[in-house]
Amino acid sequence: MAPRTSLTVIQLNDSHAYFDLHQEMFWQGGQAVYRPAGGYARIAALMKQIRAERQGQVLFCDCGDTLHGTHPALKTEGRALVPILNSLGLDAMTAHWEFAYGGATFKQRAAELHYPMLAINVYDEATKERLFPPYSVKEIAGLRIGLVGIASNIVGKTMPASYSEGLEFTLGRVELPPIIDVLRTQEKVDLIVLISHLGFPQDMKLLSEVQGVDICLSGHTHNRLRVPVLQGKTLVIQSGCHGSFLGRLDLEIEGGEVVDYRHQLIEVEASVEPDPAVADLVRQALAPYHDELSTVVGETATVLNRATMLEATMDNFLLQAVRESTGAQLAFSNGWRFGAPIVPGKVTLNDCYNMIPMNPPVSTVELTGEELVAMLEENLERTFARDPYDQMGGYVKRALGLNVYFKLENPPGHRIQDVRVGNEEVQPGRSYATAFVTEQGVARKYGRHRENRPERAIDAMRAYLAKHHPLRAELKGTFVAV
Repeated sequence: MAPRTSLTVIQLNDSHAYFDLHQEMFWQGGQAVYRPAGGYARIAALMKQIRAERQGQVLFCDCGDTLHGTHPALKTEGRALVPILNSLGLDAMTAHWEFAYGGATFKQRAAELHYPMLAINVYDEATKERLFPPYSVKEIAGLRIGLVGIASNIVGKTMPASYSEGLEFTLGRVELPPIIDVLRTQEKVDLIVLISHLGFPQDMKLLSEVQGVDICLSGHTHNRLRVPVLQGKTLVIQSGCHGSFLGRLDLEIEGGEVVDYRHQLIEVEASVEPDPAVADLVRQALAPYHDELSTVVGETATVLNRATMLEATMDNFLLQAVRESTGAQLAFSNGWRFGAPIVPGKVTLNDCYNMIPMNPPVSTVELTGEELVAMLEENLERTFARDPYDQMGGYVKRALGLNVYFKLENPPGHRIQDVRVGNEEVQPGRSYATAFVTEQGVARKYGRHRENRPERAIDAMRAYLAKHHPLRAELKGTFVAV
């Protein structure tokens, strides 16, 4: 009989370049509560404890959305994170928002990391060669472990064109089975771990179609899975976002099969004593931006958060600012998932950048009522498509100035029951002055007389905060499932 071997797998996903402690939202008794969590120095301290406890029998992987999401990360195109990430002892990662810097820059960042960037599904458009290796093999605790990466496949579909310029993205469904075969027959691995940034629904469908993966570390959709999900013989976990959680799987492996497991979703609590060396690296990374980002730019009476599907107070603030800046009747932004909460009190410039780190220009466009309904139907389908492969990431498009009443269970193109601008039903032929703060969706497909204005999103937010003391941005029932 083959000997039984123990292995601990640790997952980090969607940390979005949150260097240090920040507010995080938790559901408790039917309401949201907030407390500080996260930070790479605390993650390092927890990893040191786990490695000591498990005597080095630990695999530590990152599912991506790591090098992008805060101002210092964007200003350095991810470089500020490299020394910190290299100090954590990661074994492999894959990617999504990392492509915001363009393929060439991202490839340079990846080369600076002390562990492999893996992606079976990203290709150079000209050469058809993979941008990154599809897999790597680690030997831990006497086990040969095959690590396979699948990057987000929506970069070329929903994100600004510069992110995917010169690159091709696939789902990875075609590439995965032959990679599994290579790992089993040629590399003679005992265990296959998939590091994915497709999203939990997409991973579940993929794993229903492709057998042979033992563990799937899922990312992208910010699920806090407190219990692992079994899809066939594959264990699937996902561990929140913003570096506020680590996912831990303790495995017992015998004869190349997982015969027992235990799981823990570990909150990176504020009470964790930070690792001093990593804390120093974090201080060094943030020091050039400290004075600017700590500038107080306003005050909020509303808790600003983004972790709700249909509408969020954080985006209501953003859109209130944009609508006031432009005088537009309607305002839209993308349904981004990233952005740590801001509790009532002072609002800093850092808070503003955390909400919208790309700081895109504010734009205006004229939309007809017909285009408006078509755009909203398209967004509802991209968000709630019955086929997970048709889901395009993010929450429902953020909107202000209208109310949408919809039936989620209806077929594509027939979900919306009513759209109201003020108290009036939207008229198909009427034009509506609309503002937006994203190059996605409306900017690409709908509307006329598009104008990029001189102000950017954070300019509009600062101006709004300066006039409204304190800020109020409560939920308005913009999208209502009926």
